[in-house]
Amino acid sequence: STLTAMLLGAHADVCTVGELKWTSMGDVEQYRCSCGAFIKACPFWSDVRAGMHQRGFTFDLKDPGTDVRSGTRDFERRLLAPLHRGPVLEALRDGALILSPGWSRRLREHQARNRAFMEVLLQRTGKKVLVDSSKIGIRLKYLLRTPGLDIRVIRVIRDGRGVALTYTDPAAFADARDPSLKGGGSGAGRDHQRLSMMAAAREWRRSNEEAAAILAGVDRSRWTEVRYEDLCAAPEQQLTRLCNFIGVDPLRRRMDFRQTEHHVVGNGMRLDSTSEIRVDNRWMEVLGPTELQTFATVAGSLNRRLGYA
Repeated sequence: STLTAMLLGAHADVCTVGELKWTSMGDVEQYRCSCGAFIKACPFWSDVRAGMHQRGFTFDLKDPGTDVRSGTRDFERRLLAPLHRGPVLEALRDGALILSPGWSRRLREHQARNRAFMEVLLQRTGKKVLVDSSKIGIRLKYLLRTPGLDIRVIRVIRDGRGVALTYTDPAAFADARDPSLKGGGSGAGRDHQRLSMMAAAREWRRSNEEAAAILAGVDRSRWTEVRYEDLCAAPEQQLTRLCNFIGVDPLRRRMDFRQTEHHVVGNGMRLDSTSEIRVDNRWMEVLGPTELQTFATVAGSLNRRLGYA
């Protein structure tokens, strides 16, 4: 998703800062913006903070409040924790939340903050379209309900075995190539984020089940999908299709996405220096028979339904 966002963000009319939900930055003092500067010293983010203040919002890089669970009560956080579960269970969730005093006001404030954040980013960059690479279904649910937002959804699909591998060792398989820039740019370890293969396979399966449940309620003209493997194999073709989908001129796209100004948070690949696009199939070499069997047991049927043998 970070690769997709950065490719789109290199377009003359598109900007991205990665994941707008912004909940897992870690040590903000040591966190680097993708421009290379420590994020608290980055002029871009200083401008964003000032822009939010002008709109009446405080903006703390450690906790910008853009996650729907920010500032909620314990009861509300528990209700917001489960993944999106389809229309019936979501109606029950909505009904339970409305019983919590102040929830409706907090939700409106959350939506207003996210809308203001997006407006500030577009104003600061002079672009027309903003790409948010957050992957939290419950966030999308409430963004789709936010007045004033014209949302198009891109579902990024990848072979679940490759995704599961990144969950088992994110520092090795989902971070910057330079060891000194891992862990948000400080070189910190990420052992505390590692999952077992069983948990990783379950995480991938549930996230894709969640995506399907949400998109079932979105008009088909408002969402599309792209396969990671296809994007790597034919990036210009896929990027042209995505540009047409979000309504920008595909002739203004750029493949040398590292050569444009960007201030991305999220996946450590944002700190790499090359614009080379190549598929990462290390799972074929790294995962052994036991791990592959575990994945097949937990998520193999869904992986096959998505077209991965």
